[in-house]
Amino acid sequence: MFPHLSTYTVWLASQSPRRQELLRGIDIPFEVNVLPDIDESFPEELKAEAIPLFLAKKKGDAYQSLLDEKTIVITADTIVWLDHRVLGKPQDETDAMNMLRQLSGRAHYVYTGVSVRSLSKQVDFVADSEVRFAQLTDEEIHYYVSTYRPMDKAGSYGVQEWIGYIAVESIQGSFYNVMGLPIHQLYEVLKKW
Repeated sequence: MFPHLSTYTVWLASQSPRRQELLRGIDIPFEVNVLPDIDESFPEELKAEAIPLFLAKKKGDAYQSLLDEKTIVITADTIVWLDHRVLGKPQDETDAMNMLRQLSGRAHYVYTGVSVRSLSKQVDFVADSEVRFAQLTDEEIHYYVSTYRPMDKAGSYGVQEWIGYIAVESIQGSFYNVMGLPIHQLYEVLKKW
């Protein structure tokens, strides 16, 4: 499907099984290449979609010295945005439950920043989706957190899991963005590479 990419080595700089699944789904051969200890701090003045875009570029910058003309690296960062602040990955079960209580019965935004680069080319973009949650009971929240252990997920939930089935009333924008990688937009970038 992508003969023009056959001479490239494509790196996905993410340990996320969801991102790996989504990239595999568009039949692009890739390798997972994750550098340890990349600083994920960002300037406090950044808001909403500017945060994951900044972080995706920052992650990409860490690979710059490893790239050549035939290596492409894809970096990404996803945040959940509610009440003008980031809901990141939870610290523990209590934190996860508190985040889900905040999301319950309300709409929030999911933003994913993506950076695609080789030694001589770079394309950066951000995707946004508005997600509306139904009202959740404490019993439902406790069940999800204790059963599915969403400690590695922004906002303490995976839309492709049980919580997504019972809580998500609507999504405006890309479902796959909410999973962690706006795969249609990435496909379009790679198609034109």
